[in-house]
Amino acid sequence: MIPEKMIRCGVAGVGYLGQHHARIYSELEQCELVGIYEVDPVRGQEIAEKFGCPLFASLDELADACDAISVVVPTDKHREVAVPLLEKGCHLLIEKPLCVSSAEAEEILEAANRNNCLIQVGHIEHYNPVTSYLETAVEKPLFITADRLAPFTPRGTEVGVVLDLMIHDLGVILHLVRSPVEKVESVGVNVLSPTEDIANARITFANGAVANVNTSRVSEKKVREIRVFQDNAYLSIDFMNQEGHFVKRDGLQLHKEEIPIEKGEPLKIELASFLDCVTNMENPKVDATLGKQALELAIRITEQIRERRIG
Repeated sequence: MIPEKMIRCGVAGVGYLGQHHARIYSELEQCELVGIYEVDPVRGQEIAEKFGCPLFASLDELADACDAISVVVPTDKHREVAVPLLEKGCHLLIEKPLCVSSAEAEEILEAANRNNCLIQVGHIEHYNPVTSYLETAVEKPLFITADRLAPFTPRGTEVGVVLDLMIHDLGVILHLVRSPVEKVESVGVNVLSPTEDIANARITFANGAVANVNTSRVSEKKVREIRVFQDNAYLSIDFMNQEGHFVKRDGLQLHKEEIPIEKGEPLKIELASFLDCVTNMENPKVDATLGKQALELAIRITEQIRERRIG
């Protein structure tokens, strides 16, 4: 357990998302933002000045100053950055996806276990206020549909849309269904990047549940929605607007209830939860095991898409 003191936090990588990790650490009462590391010195200095913290010259120096660090570098650099930080004894929040392969995931997990470090994976929708309601209301999901659409941006295109965006919904679905994946049927299309920008996956689970997941990063609008159907009821959730409704059978009628949600910033909730876990040495809600399961399913979908395209 971390002693009763401010947790010393840092951020490795302060691009679009990393800057928000730095901002939130600078605002949370239970921690101190002790510094950042960024390969772009101009960007690093800009963010360091903005939040009044040092810009460290190396990851080693950042690790020496911190108890906990957010790893917010491109996905293909996660293992390269995370393992040395774990060897230094730092607890990590690694942005999703955990990394780019099962082998890299195993290496990260082994380093964490060897050094008694916590890993939380940044599947942010698990910390969205609407998800808390979803988790309590869903009893036995039979059919799930998820749609995640976004306009194109070059950020994140070091991986395909499945690892970039769909993995958010895969993590939530795995958490809700809690059953082994039995069958996957996928299709995907390249549009603007070298990898798939549009993807659809139909996932059948061993307990009979089915999920249909649709994702695009070349859409004209933003959509982040999930619908969960179970016996006599279904839930419709809008992650982006933090709202939704629950439709239940009442005799021969359907009764619609708006979901009571206390809105909040998911990233702030996620980081506060991470700090609580570090303080109490408790396993995070989205630990490396769940992060690895979501990663492996995303890789399975990606490989199937690419095999079909080659074939």
